[in-house]
Amino acid sequence: MEIKGSVALVTGGGNGIGEAVAKQFAARGARVAVVDLVQKNLDRVVKDIQVAGGEAVGIQANVTSEADTARFIQGTLAAFGQLNIAVSCAGIIRDGTMLTPDKETGKVARKMTLDQWQAVIETNLTGTFLTLRDAAEAMVNGGWDGLLVPISSVNKVGQVGQLNYSSAKVADALMPKILVGEFLMRGIRNIRCVAIAPGYTATPMLTGMNQDALKAILQDVHLGRLVAPEEIASLIAHCAENEAINATTLEITGGLCYPKGIAK
Repeated sequence: MEIKGSVALVTGGGNGIGEAVAKQFAARGARVAVVDLVQKNLDRVVKDIQVAGGEAVGIQANVTSEADTARFIQGTLAAFGQLNIAVSCAGIIRDGTMLTPDKETGKVARKMTLDQWQAVIETNLTGTFLTLRDAAEAMVNGGWDGLLVPISSVNKVGQVGQLNYSSAKVADALMPKILVGEFLMRGIRNIRCVAIAPGYTATPMLTGMNQDALKAILQDVHLGRLVAPEEIASLIAHCAENEAINATTLEITGGLCYPKGIAK
């Protein structure tokens, strides 16, 4: 796929990995639809792209809403006339153990709430499903070459304290095999699907954490530093350009030697 002249849609494009992906594609000549829940973040990213000479539109939306998803897909088509790349970066965390006993009594003092569970599943899994489903529909109906990119995580192997997040991310990692198998079965040859599973990434949540804790985390990373969002964006761009990469999940961790959830 030629990135220059293509149209990319990026959810969660107002910060972090999504922002880097949107800017990467714009810098390579793609027209970009940036989707985010927070309007001020959306406005900033779109302005940055335009100031740099790129072409972008911003669409405020909630990826868990079926109506919003239909609206941002149609908004992309109205702005640019086609859709070639859909990257589902929108995601949240609501960490906590399923059960937390009281230290004195040993009885359960609190438990993961249904809201903690559902909020993460709805955004990180259902939101990804809706985005990719409706993007694929547009690609099929338009006859355009397409790439679907769900964002998984190295924590797909299972991370203590992230039952909700890890459950969503392992499901996201399964999407390429299943979707491409379905496309093959249904005779859909113009769409590929590749998931990306980042490791520890230099997003504000990690760069702003306690530096001693960060140093301890990085002891298990061969590269010795956090992965830059721009490096993840570059990998996604490579996947767009190399059509042999398909029906798989690629990890980008800097050489994380002891994935979370696996004992040393």
